[in-house]
Amino acid sequence: MLTIYGVYRSRAARNYWMAREIGIEFKSVPVIQGSRLANPLAADAPINTLSPEFLAVNPMGMIPCIKDGDLMMHESLAINLYLARKYGGPLAGKTVEEEGLMSMWTMWAATEVEPYSVALVRIYDNAQENSEPGKAGIAVACRSLKRPLDVLEKHLQNHEHLVGGRFTVADLNLAEVLRYAQTEQELFDAHPAVKTWIERCQSRDAYRAMQATRGKEPV
Repeated sequence: MLTIYGVYRSRAARNYWMAREIGIEFKSVPVIQGSRLANPLAADAPINTLSPEFLAVNPMGMIPCIKDGDLMMHESLAINLYLARKYGGPLAGKTVEEEGLMSMWTMWAATEVEPYSVALVRIYDNAQENSEPGKAGIAVACRSLKRPLDVLEKHLQNHEHLVGGRFTVADLNLAEVLRYAQTEQELFDAHPAVKTWIERCQSRDAYRAMQATRGKEPV
């Protein structure tokens, strides 16, 4: 059975969504971020990214990671590419060319989008959005996201999905990276094709099931 280490309020959400999409049974081990705890090494602390028992699983001390048979993996986007390749179905590439494009869009999400979408999350998580440094940080992130979103907008004006005319792991990976930027409504209003696409992705049953479980976790 696939085991996913990580709480839903983390990048593990991507892997929980993916597992639900492909319909495989999985076990969840809710490892919390050590930074969310006052004393992550306390005897009564929940298992977290600084716990010795978790570091034995992933020495990087990061969530998510998975165990699938004898395979251990970390890096959430790579995990989803692996799950698509292993379990197949419509989320996987049908050809080498489709697999290449799915990897391209996934790497693009990680390098061109995520640094700025995560910067937005950190500003809001630290309740800095109304401070002058926070406002400046939001402005920089939105400005940095404009070019990638312009590129994505142009592609989606002629395609409902990123690859192959259907929802695939590429859509899932990019939608999850962009979810972090959805606090900036004006950014999406300025890119209507992107806005329609991400709403379509997030209307899927597997996404809603993932979010329902995520909503039950402590903030």
